[in-house]
Amino acid sequence: MEPFASPPPKVTLEAVIRDPYDLAVATARTCYSAKGVIRVPDVNKDEKSRALRDKIAQTTRDAGHLTTRQHAHFVFSMENVSRQFLWSFLHSHPFYNSEQVSQRYVKVSKGHYTVPPMDEGQKRVYEEIIAAQMADYETLIEILLPKVKEEYFQIFPVRRKYLDRYEPVLKKKSYEVARYVLPVATHAYLYHTVSALTLMRYHRLMDCYDVPWEQRLVVEQMIEAVKALDPEFQRELSDPVRPEETPEYRWLQAFQEKTSVHEDYLREFDASLEGRYAVLTDYKAHAPQTLANSVRSVLGITRSQLSDEHAIDAVLDPAQNRFLADTLNVNTLSKLSRTLFHVHYTFRKKISHTADSQDQRHRMTPASRPMLEAHYTGKPDYIVPLMIRDNEEALEVYRRSMENTFSGINRLIDMGLKKEFALYLLPNSFPIRFEESGDLLNLHHKWHTRACYTAQEEIFYATMDELIAVKAVHPTLVRHILAPCYIRKHAGVKPICPEGERFCGVKVWEKEIEDYQRVI
Repeated sequence: MEPFASPPPKVTLEAVIRDPYDLAVATARTCYSAKGVIRVPDVNKDEKSRALRDKIAQTTRDAGHLTTRQHAHFVFSMENVSRQFLWSFLHSHPFYNSEQVSQRYVKVSKGHYTVPPMDEGQKRVYEEIIAAQMADYETLIEILLPKVKEEYFQIFPVRRKYLDRYEPVLKKKSYEVARYVLPVATHAYLYHTVSALTLMRYHRLMDCYDVPWEQRLVVEQMIEAVKALDPEFQRELSDPVRPEETPEYRWLQAFQEKTSVHEDYLREFDASLEGRYAVLTDYKAHAPQTLANSVRSVLGITRSQLSDEHAIDAVLDPAQNRFLADTLNVNTLSKLSRTLFHVHYTFRKKISHTADSQDQRHRMTPASRPMLEAHYTGKPDYIVPLMIRDNEEALEVYRRSMENTFSGINRLIDMGLKKEFALYLLPNSFPIRFEESGDLLNLHHKWHTRACYTAQEEIFYATMDELIAVKAVHPTLVRHILAPCYIRKHAGVKPICPEGERFCGVKVWEKEIEDYQRVI
């Protein structure tokens, strides 16, 4: 059995803060230095210094004093990595930065997908399924394009005269919808930046769910690239946790043969949503009063001087707090805006794998995302985009594609392929069911950007569900949280729409949240 049946992941260290090991110790020694800043060369200048360096490095690591490892950062480029790996591992935590190729705006080419280790018979079936998925993708692009044009030119009738100019825009919308049939095995390429501490954590957990095989291939390359620059970095690494030592493994083993348990869970979860993308499940009951109190604390004034209503408006009305319209998002540095940290909400959500891959990039609204093996029952389970739902021809192609894909995955599992590898064929449409929480400061940023008509469809409608649910319990807190154009208009910022040529063509800033509705 070959280790690679497709081009292997390729990792390149593009930029780096040098001497990460020595830098961590220099920063640690500076904390207790009476002589000023300890420079990096000081910790490596002679044998005595190096002995002290190694002792400090070990004792601080063993004690969990790890902020010193956050100064060094590494910028990697990555190629031939799967969307499944990005979703499950690289983007499943808050401490990174990534810029990756978009499936919304870049057409996916044939032949760019991950093929895990498998025998020839399994590989033949695996590649047949992907070939069918790619064919369905191409077919859907062609079917959807006329409807996209119809909807687009209803909004921008004058642009019909300049079809050549706007054809790329129209095709991109077709790509965005058609991609739901593509497998999560599809390759991406990206830049990915992490601190030394995050890289240490990657190494520790690289054998854990959902994709330990690919995680190890990538993380080992990252580690080797850093060690080539600084061999001492090896001292920072702990042994990887074996999968069987994790609590997730123990529980999955307990229930893995009980498919009916997973089906019961899916039914229970979906019933709780009552047809919505997101429902509010928990919140601070006294959030408005807490927010008002915190605003008065910042300003050092009494309730008689500033009522709850006016205190809330002081921070949430963009006419009064213009930082809310600042595209640099400076609110975490504003003393007044930071009062929004005290308000918290929790939502139960269901969106597709491809939508959640974008949703999880809002790193400050963390979620507890599932182990996909625990959600896979063998039965077709998928999200249908609105434009396909409303097109009978496209819907027929889509349904057939889903039936063929899930049937193919089951066939591979029956042929003995590890479920970890078979699930690389899951379509982008596979539902991710999870809980997500956030404070109002970071939810504000997410909500107003995703209430834009150019936002990804499912995240847009999940945002509508969330805002309407919060409005029912805390109307004073969300009355000014609408699309970016509304916030910019009330803050007096021009142009009202920040998207330039990507302007949706609708005066959204004049609408109430209940009236937000879009097709493309």
